[in-house]
Amino acid sequence: MATTRNAHTVWNGNLTEGSGVVTFVSSGIGDYPVSWPARSEEPGGKTSPEELIAAAHSSCFSMALSNGLNGAGTPPTKLTTRAAVTFQPGTGITGIHLTVEGEVPGIDQAAFTSAAEDAAKNCPVSQALAGTTITHEAKLA
Repeated sequence: MATTRNAHTVWNGNLTEGSGVVTFVSSGIGDYPVSWPARSEEPGGKTSPEELIAAAHSSCFSMALSNGLNGAGTPPTKLTTRAAVTFQPGTGITGIHLTVEGEVPGIDQAAFTSAAEDAAKNCPVSQALAGTTITHEAKLA
């Protein structure tokens, strides 16, 4: 069964001086302010499209890696994934770097690295961002 998730943004003003609010409609988790300075300079308590992509990518990758490890008979106890999305004004998103640390009983580093490579290629968010350079590193705790 297909699912659809929804969010919306209300933007006021021009790009550099304006601001907006992103609302997570499906989950109801809240409203989050966005602005160009939060995107291109310091966040100042506001979010950005890149931070939202990082959140989506880190959670999707963790789910894909967990599923792959479980399918191989080595379910993880814990995965901690960080996603760093780099944005260059005037160019766009120039890369995403995933870092995962896992607690996975009964697995060696080579198998964990291989599972992470598979998850990085095959999670739906990675596939949606296929035009972006995605790198990763994985280590066992």
